Amino acid sequence: MTLVQRAAARSEDDEVDECWCVFDVEWPQNHPRLAEAIRLATVHNIRLAISNPCFELWLTLHFEEQTAFLTTVEAERRSRRLDGRSGKRIDGARYVELRRIAARRAAALSHRHARNQTSFPKDNPSSTFYELLLAIEPDLKDR
Repeated sequence: MTLVQRAAARSEDDEVDECWCVFDVEWPQNHPRLAEAIRLATVHNIRLAISNPCFELWLTLHFEEQTAFLTTVEAERRSRRLDGRSGKRIDGARYVELRRIAARRAAALSHRHARNQTSFPKDNPSSTFYELLLAIEPDLKDR
């Protein structure tokens, strides 16, 4: 909620074109003010890059598809196994090379949830981080 409140205040600056907040759901124990933060972001036109259950899903999508439900613990474990890391630090260069693949996989998850009429927060697994990536690098979609 604090992140969205700060983004809302910052978005009022005429120098700011877009504001984004990046966060995750933390399944099965969702953040207690998650729905409120999303409503506030909507009111202030703050764009959201949300990963469900967690950011590690987005990291996983760089290496493989993931269509089955995951808890945060399972997603973290899978992500570490796929890239070989032991902690939170990632090799950014490795992920940059695979960003197009991850974006396609995340978009496919979004389309699947839309087809199945599965809405947030029941859209596990999902990540709209690809939308942020496309906002930064619009031609990524065409490659």
